[in-house]
Amino acid sequence: MSERLHPTDRARLVLVVSIVVTAILYLVPYGWHVAYPLMLLSTLVHEMGHGVAALLVGGSFERFLMWPDGSGVAVWAGDTTGWRLGFVAAGGLLGPAVAAAAAFAAGRSLRGARNTLLVLAAILALALLLVVRNLFGFVFVAILALGLLVVARRASAEIAQLVLVFLAVQLALSVFSRGDYLFTPVAETSGGVMPSDVGQMESVLVLPFWFWGALCGGASVLVLAYGVRSYWR
Repeated sequence: MSERLHPTDRARLVLVVSIVVTAILYLVPYGWHVAYPLMLLSTLVHEMGHGVAALLVGGSFERFLMWPDGSGVAVWAGDTTGWRLGFVAAGGLLGPAVAAAAAFAAGRSLRGARNTLLVLAAILALALLLVVRNLFGFVFVAILALGLLVVARRASAEIAQLVLVFLAVQLALSVFSRGDYLFTPVAETSGGVMPSDVGQMESVLVLPFWFWGALCGGASVLVLAYGVRSYWR
């Protein structure tokens, strides 16, 4: 049936199916078994956002840790004063929204979706070699990288598009489902209690943490709106 659809209509159908499947996961019994790794995905993208931001300000991404409760930490080195620290902190908060918007943009075409999955698998493989430094994080990232590679190389182009858009929907939803983190000055992780991202921004950018939380949340919504709009059109 997908072959008889116009590419635009097929892409829109894929988005609708992704949203419906997501809703079902949170309604049916034991759906959390599938939702759990999707929550880990948002943690991964969040922490990788910190790492990429650190590289953009001339720092280095030292290591990434993630634990079974869904918490994670990105350790970076470099100038940790002033706006650079604030920029790196914001990188994690905006990471899921930016990644979702990019996935929506790439998912508009079958070829773009397949190529994007290949690129993501390669990035994750590189992360395994360079920054993932605990067993749980290593296993999760390795399974995700392998899964994306198999879908990109073995599945049909339609399935590759569906997988990419489905993941984009999960990252988009995580902006809201985990939005409470935007308005807390501390973060409780398996690695201990530490200042939250907005708490770090408050320490170097003067204004209170809730202001930076609202600003990053609003920016995430705008980025997502642009990504979904461009995909739908």
